[in-house]
Amino acid sequence: MSSTLPFSSSMSRRVITPPSPYDRFFVVAAVCIVVFGLVMMASASIVISERMWHQPFYYLYRQSAFLMIGILVSGFIIQIDTSFWEKLGGLLLVGVILLLALVLIPGIGRTVNGSTRWIGFGVVGLQVSEAAKFVVVIYMAGYLVRRKEEIRHQFSGFLKPMLILTVISILLLREPDFGAMVVIMATALGMMFLAGMSLRHFLVLFIVIALALSLIAISAPYRLLRLTSFLNPWANPFDSGYQLTQSLIAFGRSGWFGLGLGNSIQKLSYLPEAHTDFLFAIIAEEMGLIGVLIVIGLYALLVLRIFIIGRQAQLVHNHFSGLLAYGLGLWLSIQFIVSIGVNTGLLPTKGLTLPLMSYGGSSVIVNCVVLALILRIDHENRFRSRVC
Repeated sequence: MSSTLPFSSSMSRRVITPPSPYDRFFVVAAVCIVVFGLVMMASASIVISERMWHQPFYYLYRQSAFLMIGILVSGFIIQIDTSFWEKLGGLLLVGVILLLALVLIPGIGRTVNGSTRWIGFGVVGLQVSEAAKFVVVIYMAGYLVRRKEEIRHQFSGFLKPMLILTVISILLLREPDFGAMVVIMATALGMMFLAGMSLRHFLVLFIVIALALSLIAISAPYRLLRLTSFLNPWANPFDSGYQLTQSLIAFGRSGWFGLGLGNSIQKLSYLPEAHTDFLFAIIAEEMGLIGVLIVIGLYALLVLRIFIIGRQAQLVHNHFSGLLAYGLGLWLSIQFIVSIGVNTGLLPTKGLTLPLMSYGGSSVIVNCVVLALILRIDHENRFRSRVC
């Protein structure tokens, strides 16, 4: 007589896997970009570091230190509820405007390569424009939530923030930092569009901003020179077109797999700012087309996951967090696109770094804070989904 078993031996037992506490694709993309960026920045800076500081890894050590500071700050930021940032947006905006004004005061602002963009604290300097990008996104997210109906139906809805952005733009142009101004204006415009601004109002505002930026670009002789040299850098390859021609030479040497890590020729004092503004050209030269496509793919994955997290925040009715994620994603993607455009000659030369990869203390710390905020938004989305 056969005995009856409570479970059939042939029945497969399902193991229920608990949901991930974070967005794995976002974390993997961010970690890969940061680690790969650290390696490539070290490779690009080794020659200039040896020449200037008699230490081949001087910039690597500093970047690693800034990265550790960014991670420590991020560990604190990730514990703060996003509603705190919504309440603090106006105060942060006033603070960053004051800092932008302080930069312009002789004795306080620090001048590097003809631009006064830093407030010096001993051997450390704060690049206020990086903080300004971050604060503007926070302020705009809060404003768009508070003035949702006004933004969608009235002209005054977007006129008010544009006045504030105009003040910030004037201060940035005084430094001068045209690249940061373009990123801030483009990010704010994109956020207003995603918040539901009337298409008619959006087109009017887009045309006005485009005309204003065009006039600003040709108003200063050095910006006009950059614009004309970008159109044909080979016309004057040893003067106004020097940086771009050297960058294009790096791309020309790359091939499918590049020259190999550490084998770049352009970083041997031929390409200025190889570890900052033109890091992407060194990546192309050493890693080739395959390396370039991997970097673009990682950034595309990162931004895609940020927008998905923003959409999830809106689905659980956390509209401030949703717009905040959209704004941060727009900022990173716009700066990445502009940086690639500058390196490949598709856009005029500007002082914009490759996010999360190029050398720069203020940039890497602020970018770490951005990643922490995205993780916080993702955490709140998952908590609200479980509660609902």
